[in-house]
Amino acid sequence: MSGDEILGFREDEVSSNRSEWVKRRERWLVILGVVLHAVYMLSIFDIYFKTPIVHGMDPVTPRFSAPAKRLVLLIADGLRADKFFEPDSEGQFRAPFLRNIIKTQGRWGVSHARPPTESRPGHVAIIAGFYEDPSAVTKGWKANPVEFDSVFNRSRHTFAFGSPDIVPIFCGALPHSTWKSYPHEFEDFATDASFLDEWSLDQFQSLLNRSNEDSNLKQLLLQDNLVIFLHLLGCDSNGHAHRPFSSIYLNNVKVVDRIAESVYNLLEDYYKDNHTAYIFTADHGMSDKGSHGDGHPTNTDTPLVAWGAGVKHPKPLSGGSHPDSHFRFIDEHVHDMPTPPEWGLDGIERVDVNQADIAPLMSTLLGLPCPVNSVGSLPLDYINMNEAEAVEAVLANTKQVLNQFLRKSRIKQTNSLNFKPFKPLADYSAALDHIEYLLSVREYEEAMKLSQDLRDLALKGLHYFQTYDWLMLMTVVTLGYIGFMFCLVLHVLQSYTSLPEKIYKAGHAINLRKNTQKAYVSGCISMGVLSLVLFLEHSPVLYHAYVVMTVFLWTQISSEYQFLKALWRELWGKKSDHLIKLVATSALLVFILELLVHSFTDRKLYTYCFVIVGVVASIYLLYLIPWQSLIPIFVCISCWLLSIFTLMPAEIPDNTHLVITSGGMVIMVGIAAKWLQQHAKENKYWLFVLDDDIKKPKFPRLFLLQALLVLLSSVMVSVSTSHRTEKQELPVFHQLINWSIAGFSMVLPLFSASGLLTRLTSIHLGFAPTFLLLSIGYEAVFYCALALVLMAWILFENTLFYVNNVKRSSNSIRSLEHKVLGDDIRRLQLSDVRIPLAFMVLFNVAFFGTGNFASIASFEISSVYRFITVFSPFLMAALLIFKLLIPFMLVICAFSAVTKLARVPRLGCYFLVIVFSDVMTIHFFFLVKNKGSWMEIGNSISHFGIMSAQVVFVLLLFALTNIYTKDLKVTSYWSSTRKAK
Repeated sequence: MSGDEILGFREDEVSSNRSEWVKRRERWLVILGVVLHAVYMLSIFDIYFKTPIVHGMDPVTPRFSAPAKRLVLLIADGLRADKFFEPDSEGQFRAPFLRNIIKTQGRWGVSHARPPTESRPGHVAIIAGFYEDPSAVTKGWKANPVEFDSVFNRSRHTFAFGSPDIVPIFCGALPHSTWKSYPHEFEDFATDASFLDEWSLDQFQSLLNRSNEDSNLKQLLLQDNLVIFLHLLGCDSNGHAHRPFSSIYLNNVKVVDRIAESVYNLLEDYYKDNHTAYIFTADHGMSDKGSHGDGHPTNTDTPLVAWGAGVKHPKPLSGGSHPDSHFRFIDEHVHDMPTPPEWGLDGIERVDVNQADIAPLMSTLLGLPCPVNSVGSLPLDYINMNEAEAVEAVLANTKQVLNQFLRKSRIKQTNSLNFKPFKPLADYSAALDHIEYLLSVREYEEAMKLSQDLRDLALKGLHYFQTYDWLMLMTVVTLGYIGFMFCLVLHVLQSYTSLPEKIYKAGHAINLRKNTQKAYVSGCISMGVLSLVLFLEHSPVLYHAYVVMTVFLWTQISSEYQFLKALWRELWGKKSDHLIKLVATSALLVFILELLVHSFTDRKLYTYCFVIVGVVASIYLLYLIPWQSLIPIFVCISCWLLSIFTLMPAEIPDNTHLVITSGGMVIMVGIAAKWLQQHAKENKYWLFVLDDDIKKPKFPRLFLLQALLVLLSSVMVSVSTSHRTEKQELPVFHQLINWSIAGFSMVLPLFSASGLLTRLTSIHLGFAPTFLLLSIGYEAVFYCALALVLMAWILFENTLFYVNNVKRSSNSIRSLEHKVLGDDIRRLQLSDVRIPLAFMVLFNVAFFGTGNFASIASFEISSVYRFITVFSPFLMAALLIFKLLIPFMLVICAFSAVTKLARVPRLGCYFLVIVFSDVMTIHFFFLVKNKGSWMEIGNSISHFGIMSAQVVFVLLLFALTNIYTKDLKVTSYWSSTRKAK
């Protein structure tokens, strides 16, 4: 008896009733899998990304006089600190006005942004004082999933002008605001975007001019507690399109400096009262590659300049370091970082802040309550106050943070049956009373220290309640995933293997489904009790869903107790070598799946993998078949070729010549396949993949037409890129040609012959033009390399199938062909797990061949410029996503071909793929991050989401690729052997 008999063949055919039962159960499992993964995917938002915002706190009224009547906030989107402070190549500084302010009127420093360094999170930190509500990730950082307080809310009136992506976030629902934003169409990456900054200035200047004729507007402008906000997008757009070292970006720094000077002069001439405070900063910086999002200093370091009413004047730099030099900022910079000498500001004290500290700074300057959700600390070195007022300002800041903690504590205590308080703040009221006493006796220094310590404890308490339910939720969800994996494995064993028939013949059929009522009754009672507890604790509806689904899955498993018992008896009844083989296979599977998990952060693992697989597979094939077939050499070379690409940088560098050359490579691969169709028919190892009707193709000129479209797409790549290089807008006619080539080429494979090699070659040529037009560098060559490896996989399985059949006698072959599940599909063996496992490896390789699949933000937006140049986020994202899907579609087409070659049930292999995916999903579930760069956070979410969504994602791609592979024909063994004779 072979080791594969653990999941081996049986002579009995599956009855029609059992077939219907299998189909019903599979539909149920697919629906359950979709619902379960959708619900559990949401769990990370209850665990890691639950909004920190709470409502119901009263604002803390300041007990000091407002230093300023109005405040101007200028935010230069995407302006990095070094480009702002450093001189140009001629030794001239790019921001002469603001440098003069630093030296004569105000204070300066670096504002440290916390990743994700994106526009919305940066503006929320500056204006609202907290680091982006994590639940905003579900809205793409655009809309407000939970309304929050801000400096604008607390103002008497806010005037705002700027980007349609930023200004409406804070002013769209604010009744006491006057705002205007330009249309999205203005954000054209093909032009110099500094005119957007000028637009904001023009709108503000027009407002002041209108006030001379509009008495109501004039009265509005003369009120106190006024905020004026100008959002300057130019640096961000120019940085993305032209990079921060370009003359366009650097000139934009001069533009924002001139705008700051103009705004200052306009307001000083308008009010003439010296009661205006000014703050100039940026939401994030810009990397050398023209991107942002991570925690690199070029993204987190932004300039901060404050001057005007209530702001201290410059202070000569004193020797020594700050007493808290051990402190680390929110972006992990250490306190008191040395100022670069080239900035020319060594002699003036620099005061760095965390980005969220700017909100309490603005509130204090205007004498307003801090935003109720702010976690920023008031930077006293910017405020011109006496000692008593400074302590009052810090105490107001502390009370505002403490109010958030108390609100969260009360909410959790009200809803918990077994509440566990945050012990360090058990006596917070006594601490507040002591601070008030110290103020009354003018012990300001001690009062300041205690206020700051109390604020730090309150921030720790906020984190405590933010993570209060983590352990319970993570345990429930993990058990749910494990339960679903058990259900799938049981289904595969019961439906696609001979185990049930072995158990039936062993006399266990009567007991297989006995006593299941006990399991269902116990499950219902458990659901009821747990749901009651959650109801009494006023838990969210999703908490009930997590628990109910997990209990339901384990109830289903318990109902299969008799089958599991019989299975255990069957396994223990075998010889030890069978169990060893089963355990070794399982261990190898887990090891490879863990490698796949780590490959998401270290792509080089795939390089090692394919180098080793190329050698091992070729040696194994050489053992099975003679040298003359050349298949072992082809397998080795194709694996080694693919191994190169995971050594490449994830952010693909521009290389138009490589893309154009790749068009020729695609055609050469097609020609090679065409040659094999003509000349390999006498080789018995190729017979299964060749077309029976090779002499009578449906459309004789189809191959030439597809090759012509590939060639034409390469030409259009060259033409479209030359327009962009010369900073010319791509003509609409060229865009229409590109769209036509892409659409027409993907339809043509449907008209190709249905033979395996012919159809797969046509699919390869059909998707190539679209992929080339969306490529910017080495990923175009990856397309060819992936196609070769997929063909090598097919040839490997084809060889195994042929060799295994040759070893059997003619009668056993005939017996084998009749011993099927239906439609020429045989039962699964233990060794067949290699097929879904190989699919998993190749599917994951496709994640990284076009860049970093987990983060759309990591892709060059220039890859869609051959189809569209005017900024359109949804269409651009759709094109990028479709580009990423093309390699997956090739893998699934090859997978369909392999399952037909090996005569294994594709749906059974699909369920095993989902089991393997969920092993990785559980690991990624524990690796989700809610801190760090947007790329790190986004990648961790994407890794978890991608694996969790594979139950749907792979199924949808199966349905999509089924259009191309449903009529795929594989030559039968008997016709092949007749041809070979």
